[in-house]
Amino acid sequence: MTIRVLLADDQALLRATFRILIDSDPGLTVVAEATDGREAIDLTRLHTPDVVLMDIRMPGTDGLTATADICSRPELAATRVLILTTFENDENVAKALRAGASGFLGKDVGPDVLLDGIRTVAAGDSLLSPSATRALITRFLATPVDDGPLTSPEHLTLLTDREREVMALAALGRSNHEIADQLVLSPLTVRSHVSRAMTKLNARDRAQLVVIAYQSGLVRASPGG
Repeated sequence: MTIRVLLADDQALLRATFRILIDSDPGLTVVAEATDGREAIDLTRLHTPDVVLMDIRMPGTDGLTATADICSRPELAATRVLILTTFENDENVAKALRAGASGFLGKDVGPDVLLDGIRTVAAGDSLLSPSATRALITRFLATPVDDGPLTSPEHLTLLTDREREVMALAALGRSNHEIADQLVLSPLTVRSHVSRAMTKLNARDRAQLVVIAYQSGLVRASPGG
């Protein structure tokens, strides 16, 4: 099935470049282009794409506000937001994660990385490499936030011991295969544990599960990362 993508970026040249690249893949297609966050929200509601490729810094309604709006709408629960950013330098990334963004890509990534990233988040996984996860958690998620946690520590009692264990390892940036090797499980079993934890904690995807792990106190970031 073809993955439907919406582009949200105020730079026409970048949108044109992304469209050419995405449409060149037989499994992907661009269904619409937005020049700012407000238009991204409206076009996402109209087209219900599988993935929104969202720039954060746009005039008017920015990508952060648009991400929060899109991810809060029940009718868009199946739509994933993939943020375009310079990861290490943009503190809005943490807020985008809390709002429901499924991953992050730098605008300087290669074509294959971009296409693989779109396919990754469309499949319901998060695009958070171990290094990116550690950097994000250490710099942002361990600090107090004004909008409050996604869930309370008490909700962790809904999880089995194994689900909490897998969730904690995921929050440390471990991949399913790495978790499987460490716990002597199959990657499919690990994926099932992650999926059940997401369902019980009302997390949109793995990225939001990572946020919950830290905000609930299941895992804590050390000052040195």
